[in-house]
Amino acid sequence: MSTPPTILVFDSGLGGLTVLREVVAARPGAHYVYVADDAFFPYGHHDEAEIIARVVPLMGELIGTHDPDLVVIACNTASTLVLSHLRAAYSLPFVGTVPAIKPACVSSKTRRVSVLGTRGTVKREYTRKLISDFAQGCEVTLVGSGELASLAEAALSGASVRDEDIAAELAPCFVGDGAHDPARTDTVVLACTHYPLLLDRLRRLAPWPVDWIDPAPAIARRVSDLLGPAGSESDQAGAEMIFTSKRPHALTEALTPFFGGRVPA
Repeated sequence: MSTPPTILVFDSGLGGLTVLREVVAARPGAHYVYVADDAFFPYGHHDEAEIIARVVPLMGELIGTHDPDLVVIACNTASTLVLSHLRAAYSLPFVGTVPAIKPACVSSKTRRVSVLGTRGTVKREYTRKLISDFAQGCEVTLVGSGELASLAEAALSGASVRDEDIAAELAPCFVGDGAHDPARTDTVVLACTHYPLLLDRLRRLAPWPVDWIDPAPAIARRVSDLLGPAGSESDQAGAEMIFTSKRPHALTEALTPFFGGRVPA
């Protein structure tokens, strides 16, 4: 039996669990290390230089400790800012997370798409270049949410989150005069990995049905391609959950489904 590959999944908080879930489904035999940089959460409250200065050396420490075969940066903010620096500094493969603007614009029937992300992600030049390169004639509305990532973390942790608070963050995504307007928004890009944690509620609170574009399945396919065919791996693969704040947590029951049913150490 071969040794299972180690995949390190990194995010500012718990949003990357939505990416982890898809990667685990694609490669169930791997060993997973999930790192939530909650000591620096949310990244949207820090400037670009601070995030780069934080993540690049922290990743070096994590690589030295866990020796992963591949790293997934399951955070749009970190990916748009830090991915090139990480690839320059470290030799192992990195898979990033960027707003899925191209597939959204390809699939939109009304040619009106919204990108729902953190304020930092939607104002970043990287995001605007994706629109310039891939909008294909679509009208793209950028919506920067200041609170939705924190609301998603709170909900996953079992706190009560009001529908009104979620709906307020969501409302600017919906451009048009209702479900029968031929020029209405029909596609919303979830440009923060936290947001799929709230997807059921986003669907329910939306003023009309739209397609929600989550990049996680595409990320999982990319990870699987880079690792190559799965071997006859041993059953020693496990799961670890690390909070950079070293704070205690009582989330094991909530986290286990994201790890494919494994209880993270």
